[in-house]
Amino acid sequence: MPTYRLTIEYEGTRYSGWQAQGNTPKTIQGHLMRAASQVVGEVDVGGAGRTDAGVHAAAQVAHLRIRKAIDPQQLMRKINDLLPHDINLLHAVRVNDGFHARHDAVSRVYLYQIATRRTAFAKSFVWWIKDRLDVEPMAEAAAQLAGRHDFSAFTDKRLKEDESRVVVVERSDVVAVDDLILFRIEASHFLWKMVRKLVAFLVDVGRGEAKPDELAARLNRKVSAYQPTSPPSGLFLEAITYRGERFERPLVPIVPVEKR
Repeated sequence: MPTYRLTIEYEGTRYSGWQAQGNTPKTIQGHLMRAASQVVGEVDVGGAGRTDAGVHAAAQVAHLRIRKAIDPQQLMRKINDLLPHDINLLHAVRVNDGFHARHDAVSRVYLYQIATRRTAFAKSFVWWIKDRLDVEPMAEAAAQLAGRHDFSAFTDKRLKEDESRVVVVERSDVVAVDDLILFRIEASHFLWKMVRKLVAFLVDVGRGEAKPDELAARLNRKVSAYQPTSPPSGLFLEAITYRGERFERPLVPIVPVEKR
């Protein structure tokens, strides 16, 4: 079947997540499948990252398989005409028919935005922390995430004995930009709610309620689960990379909050 690689941006606020489910019609994948099927008939759509309810994407990747080939630009225009205002196709390209958005992905990149002030316009895209946060120890803690670690303590899912808990983190950074603190992490894959739990721990470090080196101590299968979880509003799936690609976007906000 002719196969296309789609790059999609969306605001996740109104949706139940990426993955289409029978009893939850408001999903990103569901809207994309319905729009594409109106354009070309029977379709198969699969995403690279299964974002949760309320999580956004700056560049989600999906494969689209259809019965008959069509010009990619025409395909993108027609699908966009049928999508809601907060879901948008950025790119559509014809690829090898064996391309699989999830299985072929090499890494995923997530960005989390913490606001250090109240904001009217970016409320849906940040976690506002009223307490003063010290960025330096947060960055020190985040740097310890790089490498191969067991993240059992940073997931809500009860993993079976044979399920992998190990994640290879390529890079992990914290920076302050205007009235935002940004946390970016790139890894082979992620456990459920892993990024949001790591953000909650980094906030504890920024408040002085935890020390930076305590994070490394928790990267162990035998420690108890870390319970706090940051809200989905500040989280973006920033990019998906594939063989031969490099992610080189500067560490800057996706939705800025200017300094006041």
